[in-house]
Amino acid sequence: MSTVLVTGATGFLGSSLTRRLLDEGFRVRILRRPTSRLDLLGDAARRVEHIVGEIDDAIAVDDAAAGIDRIFHAAACVGFGGGRHIDRLMRVNVDGTATVVNAALKHDVDRLLHVSSMAAFGRPDSSDALIDERTEWQRSKANSAYAHSKYLAELEVRRGIAEGLNAVIINPALIFGTGRQGENTRRIVDRVRQERLPAVPTGGTNVVDVRDVVRGALLAMECAEVGERYFLGSENLSWEAIIDELCAAFGVSTPRFRLHAKPAMILAYLSEGFSLVTGTEPLLTRETARTISRHYRYDNTKAGEVLDWHPRPFSETARHLADSVEDSPGS
Repeated sequence: MSTVLVTGATGFLGSSLTRRLLDEGFRVRILRRPTSRLDLLGDAARRVEHIVGEIDDAIAVDDAAAGIDRIFHAAACVGFGGGRHIDRLMRVNVDGTATVVNAALKHDVDRLLHVSSMAAFGRPDSSDALIDERTEWQRSKANSAYAHSKYLAELEVRRGIAEGLNAVIINPALIFGTGRQGENTRRIVDRVRQERLPAVPTGGTNVVDVRDVVRGALLAMECAEVGERYFLGSENLSWEAIIDELCAAFGVSTPRFRLHAKPAMILAYLSEGFSLVTGTEPLLTRETARTISRHYRYDNTKAGEVLDWHPRPFSETARHLADSVEDSPGS
């Protein structure tokens, strides 16, 4: 079997991908930071080869790519704190991707799969627009710093392709799965489960199960044409529908209040001001307030037709979360 490198293997998506690759019989090497937690990998942490270093460290990435057949580049910084996270977003998402692309070219890696995001498509000013792989990036206040960094990261992959790299891109929707307490969408799940979500935003987005993203990544690595990108998302849902599904699965009451756009923005200004004084992370940022107050709709037709990828409905994901999520310190 091939020897594959996974970056971001200790994170939410990367750990699920790594475990699946091991189950499929691949030899797996991971690149991780010295401070990375290995809890999401479980016993898989003992079954992979570890290269320790930062994603933008050319020497570490070069060592990690040597002798590798394929690379799954899933390492990323997910930050929605506005300008306070911009330097790290650019260093990890853009410079890190450039470093991985350069190493893949140097070592003549057979194929690179870059895990991007639906955020890299950009968000049109019209809420009626259907977003897919053909959507052209436009400058807009609706695009977060994270979205901009993922767009620029894709340009680095495009640059590698122009230089002869065999690479493909996947763009997952908002990913739900067990994950780690306090991180990613697990924060939403836990607030719903513990009935600590005071209000539901009035916007909407596209959601997807982490297991389906892993399956889509494997299909894209095997079947996708060079230079193509594929949106991996399941259903376009309002936040009200997302929260209702989670509440039903956990058997808890739905929140009584709705958080509309103007109150959300006022709360974001107050939250950011408080965070500046206290040095803590804001409860809500202006970027997030803009995003959760609007409906964005996405089309997954291409992945279905080309990759034969068909995701499960969110109701099934919610039931799986209800069966899997437990209170466990540090989990």
